[in-house]
Amino acid sequence: MAAKEHPAVTNFRNYIRIKTVHPNPDYASCTRFLQQQAQELGAEFQVVECVPGMPSVIMTVTGQDPSLPTLLLNSHTDVVPVFPEFWKYDPFDAHKDEKGDIYGRGTQDMKCVGIQYLEALKRFKKEGHSFLRTVHLTFVPDEEVGGVGGMEELVQTEVFKKMNVGLALDEGYANPAEKMIVFYGERSPFWMMVTCQGQPGHGSQFLPDTAGEKLRRIINSFMNFRDEEKQKLKDNPSLTLGDVVTVNLTKLEGGVQFNVVPAELKVGFDIRICPSQLDTFEKKVQEWCKEAGEDISYEVPVKYFKASELTCVEDGKNKWWDTFAAACKKVNVQLQKEVFPAATDSRFIRKAGINALGFSPMNNMPRLLHDHNEFLNEKVFLRGIDIYYQLILDLANLKPF
Repeated sequence: MAAKEHPAVTNFRNYIRIKTVHPNPDYASCTRFLQQQAQELGAEFQVVECVPGMPSVIMTVTGQDPSLPTLLLNSHTDVVPVFPEFWKYDPFDAHKDEKGDIYGRGTQDMKCVGIQYLEALKRFKKEGHSFLRTVHLTFVPDEEVGGVGGMEELVQTEVFKKMNVGLALDEGYANPAEKMIVFYGERSPFWMMVTCQGQPGHGSQFLPDTAGEKLRRIINSFMNFRDEEKQKLKDNPSLTLGDVVTVNLTKLEGGVQFNVVPAELKVGFDIRICPSQLDTFEKKVQEWCKEAGEDISYEVPVKYFKASELTCVEDGKNKWWDTFAAACKKVNVQLQKEVFPAATDSRFIRKAGINALGFSPMNNMPRLLHDHNEFLNEKVFLRGIDIYYQLILDLANLKPF
């Protein structure tokens, strides 16, 4: 006879089955599911739509002293697209195999964390436990496509400001090794399109000052810098991806036909800038453009911030961090501090001047966010609830400082 499934696992699998997948996330069904969760938890429930059709769900468990800065538990409800032909199982069936691996889009990124928050808090409710500080949970949309309709707008509302957040916990990712990674900052997305203008004409000539020549110089400058950063990472084992700048050529535009030298060519790059180079990188680009020739310009359609926003994770200098780290030790979690190499909603929270830590309690697991056959083992998932139980217990009871 098969063992009965843990109710938290069943709840997690039901959440995975809700198709909040881009480009048409089913936010309505998701909101109904979360409203039911709030009722079970006995939490206050409200929905804020900063952008029509994009609901941010807020749950609140009021503390003994509501005047104190609060604990925010954030997660996003949307998930990235799937290519079902590459999956072993239906990505929205939440199939569990004989090893306890649960397959589905969002199992790692990041529906697991949202349910772990809820299940830890349900345990406190069952025990009749109350907290010194108020605990808020936010379930936001749109994170996987930039967060513009979700957290970026939400942090600017009066509703959010009145939440008086002292520390926010948000997503991290799985680590194949024993340690669990905690992120205290992020690289800045810097998507850049460089336009090169030059002498047009017939394709049979050696025309001077062409757009193609300038484009080649621009590409060489960017890709040479890419090689330098890649080598820097390779040569220094203490560095992680979040400590260097990544550059990838992602777009090429221009040209009309083979025998016409174009007057304009464009090249696009996806660049992720580490905090230590945020203030200097754009100057490098300006120098490269100048060296490549005249009539070269660029635009930056995505550039999230000009200055580094980092949460202090030095021992003894931030009570929130000290409490987080001590709680992890209590449950035998070894931490590895890093700068997140991509982007999460934490960037908007930190920009608002709030402490934020990215943490998903998944170790000894392959990193499968956005990948085919994304899965999470149920034992890892259940341990995550225990970890959040301790974290919430200590952080929500942190004495005034």
